[in-house]
Amino acid sequence: MTDVIDTLAGITPGSPLDAIRNQRLQARNHAQASYDSLFKPSSEADASKLERLAIACFVAALHGRAEMAAFYGTALAEAGAPAGWQGAIAAAAGAAKGQGPYGRYPKGPLSAEDQPGPACKLGASERAAVGPRLAAAFEHTHMLVFHPRDSAPSYLQTLLDAGWSTTGIVVISQLVAFLSYQIRVVAGLRVLNARSA
Repeated sequence: MTDVIDTLAGITPGSPLDAIRNQRLQARNHAQASYDSLFKPSSEADASKLERLAIACFVAALHGRAEMAAFYGTALAEAGAPAGWQGAIAAAAGAAKGQGPYGRYPKGPLSAEDQPGPACKLGASERAAVGPRLAAAFEHTHMLVFHPRDSAPSYLQTLLDAGWSTTGIVVISQLVAFLSYQIRVVAGLRVLNARSA
């Protein structure tokens, strides 16, 4: 069975890291099952495969993970994405990168950790290339990645206005959460893999 985390981390069958991952077989299987459910869905009514892969490319680029951006970018191209999407995603992510997390806590002791930071607004050319629906998804994705404290109903309304259903909005959130997990696991495994080489 193909294991995407193994592929991204460069883990080969029978290697020491393969053995380590097999010690947590349930976690390994659940991670792959999550990937399959998000990127090979039984229904694309609320979020198409192309939209899911485009969001994945954007998240990987925001995190500065070139190997993951390339993996999802290849999948996006193979799925038949319009020619202008790859460049638009790269440009949008490049303009939106940050250090985060940004945002404000409710007034209280945690307010000392408030950190201002830029919001993401796609440029006109990127918005034209990907369309208003994906543009809204990218801006919301940026908020989830860099401004998790600033969630507000207005963000969700922007997605609804752009044509996302409530189920589609949940899918966007699931994608961002899963990819954040996958990125961290792969980064750690790649470090271990390099040390064991």
